[in-house]
Amino acid sequence: MIRLFNHWFTWRSIVGVLFDFSFLIVSLVITLMWVNSGLPVNLMQVVLYAMLFGLVMLAINALLGLYQRASIRPVTETRARAVLSIYLSIPIAYALYALLPVTAVNRDLIHLSAMSAVFGMLVTRVSAAQAPAAKILSRRILVFGTGQQALAVKRALNHSDPSAEIIGFFPGSNEDKPLVSPTMILSCDRSLTDTARNLKVDEIVVALSERRGGSMPMRELLDCKLQGIKVMDLASHFEQTLGQIRLDSLYAGWLIFGDGFGQGAFRTIVKRLFDIVCASILIILALPIMLVAAILIVLEDGFPLLYRQERVGVNGRLFNVIKFRSMRRDAEKDGKPIWAQAQDNRATRVGHVIRKLRIDELPQLFSVLKGDMSLVGPRPERPFFVDQLTKEIPFYAVRHSVKPGVTGWAQVRYHYGATVEDSAEKLQYDLYYVKNHSLFLDMVVLFETVGVVLTGKGAH
Repeated sequence: MIRLFNHWFTWRSIVGVLFDFSFLIVSLVITLMWVNSGLPVNLMQVVLYAMLFGLVMLAINALLGLYQRASIRPVTETRARAVLSIYLSIPIAYALYALLPVTAVNRDLIHLSAMSAVFGMLVTRVSAAQAPAAKILSRRILVFGTGQQALAVKRALNHSDPSAEIIGFFPGSNEDKPLVSPTMILSCDRSLTDTARNLKVDEIVVALSERRGGSMPMRELLDCKLQGIKVMDLASHFEQTLGQIRLDSLYAGWLIFGDGFGQGAFRTIVKRLFDIVCASILIILALPIMLVAAILIVLEDGFPLLYRQERVGVNGRLFNVIKFRSMRRDAEKDGKPIWAQAQDNRATRVGHVIRKLRIDELPQLFSVLKGDMSLVGPRPERPFFVDQLTKEIPFYAVRHSVKPGVTGWAQVRYHYGATVEDSAEKLQYDLYYVKNHSLFLDMVVLFETVGVVLTGKGAH
């Protein structure tokens, strides 16, 4: 894993982006060869073309999920998405090519550069979809433990990082009932340090179910670290691997003494400026959509068009969120808050559509301009549910240290939460965002939000 701008990426994702950027380099190299040969080629025009094409295709591949850290998609679906990327690259190349102010002499040369770029896309996409993780990028991981926590590490790595290779599980002295495959359990004849060195381990994940009674060989773990082997606790491992901070491996000391969770005046100012600029642009672009939605809501179920609902914001401050009304006017006629459900029968016909497409959320952009919300952050909850969840879920109040968002890391990584258990799962992503939030992570979330809206994933 590699950390860029406070966000963790797998090496496979980074290499995928670099490979996809190679088609841009191919077209530029060919153009430079023509320039050196004395052909009348406008280099700046080709550079502009290559940059536009490269950025558009990188955005499309990101929306198709080709750079995601975790994927439980079958290989056939991944290859199908790669082929779709290739098919999209051809009309996009022609469209951008047609916009360039080129001369008749340069037209054929730039056209050839465009086709070389598409060919580069073809090669990199097909090879990326077909090839297994490269050996040079693989990580040899030893899991210290054989119980429930060790099994969770194995499942997480299977779903998130194909370059990770678990070479075995080293049993702790106090673990009696192993839950992992017996064939993967390593012998205790040698010390942990010797075992890790002999197996050429790159990383040790400490996943002991029981740490008391001297089960943690601190000296051996220190020796491993001094020999260049990375040693990680469970909380840090899940943070890097899954993009979440798992509640079952979290303790207060890790939150207090670890890095991250830094707010700071500079970050606050940058985030606020980013919110104002992006929210203003989105409101202008979404005005026709909001107008159509408003008309349809009124035609089907009359007024009110919008509804206000009290939510909990930063530092526990209450504010009113504004949304398009997607449910019947008597949705909570007894006055008691009710979780929204999948296929909720309280939703109107128009409501089902605008909730599926997230159009009902658009008026929240005005709350962003007002300063009650941010574009990206934890989902704002109602005070009734916050009181309930704070009592039942540890560290739930930590999410209120930042402004709530129209979208968020939890919203794009997990489906719509409608139970206490769902809220606990989403909190693990919210904690990751609170710990690592940055302008770059906000942009990643906004990119993934577009993909969620287009696919309708998680909408209720």
